Amino acid sequence: MSKYIGAHVSISGGVWNAPINAAAIGATGFAMFTKNQRQWVAKPLTDEDVAKFSDAMKAHNYTAQQVLAHDSYLINLGNANPEKWEQSLDAFIDELSRCSQLGLDRLNMHPGSHLKEHSESACLDKIALGINRALEATSGVTVVLENTAGQGSNMGNKIEHLAHIIDKVEDKSRIGICIDTCHTFAAGYDLRTTTDCETFFAELDRVVGLSYLRGFHINDSKSTFGSRVDRHHSIGQGNLTMETFRYIMSDPRFDTIPLVLETIDETLWAEEIKLMKEFAGN
Repeated sequence: MSKYIGAHVSISGGVWNAPINAAAIGATGFAMFTKNQRQWVAKPLTDEDVAKFSDAMKAHNYTAQQVLAHDSYLINLGNANPEKWEQSLDAFIDELSRCSQLGLDRLNMHPGSHLKEHSESACLDKIALGINRALEATSGVTVVLENTAGQGSNMGNKIEHLAHIIDKVEDKSRIGICIDTCHTFAAGYDLRTTTDCETFFAELDRVVGLSYLRGFHINDSKSTFGSRVDRHHSIGQGNLTMETFRYIMSDPRFDTIPLVLETIDETLWAEEIKLMKEFAGN
């Protein structure tokens, strides 16, 4: 088995540029948006867009298993406002549909925020309801919940939040999780030593289940331990350690899922990918 190591690459100029950009930095996996992530609505993908994307994927030997698509930052399925929730749901269904068109099998999402408008429990139930509605309206694409730093009113900083949502999702075959190393650390789960990593992943397996793991975001952290501040850093320049990344890259449980850099200096991505490959023994 091998690790799918890469970065969140640009789709500027068209979605088909994502696999091209990933190959250029030596990535064996990558993340991408399927549209402008800061707009609610995007023009539909054309047959030509889809064909060009498919051709680029084949040309650079990528499969859907190596790609972690990411939804828009605007979407909040935890919103207590009915109209805003419906707007988010419509946008999320569109995101899942775009993944399906492109032949991608997983869509990463930030769970959502309560905005101090209802309780954490009510917010988590609302997120699960939205996911259930979105899964009913689509097929073939797994929703991947990303853990968060817990900044502001964001949910997902506790692994129990992820477990709560998964418990309420009816189709367990189409729900998964993504672990962000920066978010994990900022949320108060230490990852600085091998022992810390073993403790965290044992807890994650107990509370959620590692069988749900569909990807990683590989980031160092500018923010301090337990700060609940979401600030990514380049590998080796933040408050995590090389031991953190060596542990993840050498663990066979994390083979064949996308391990994606979202570090802050994309000029270092090729170098960081090379280092992660060395840790993985690739």
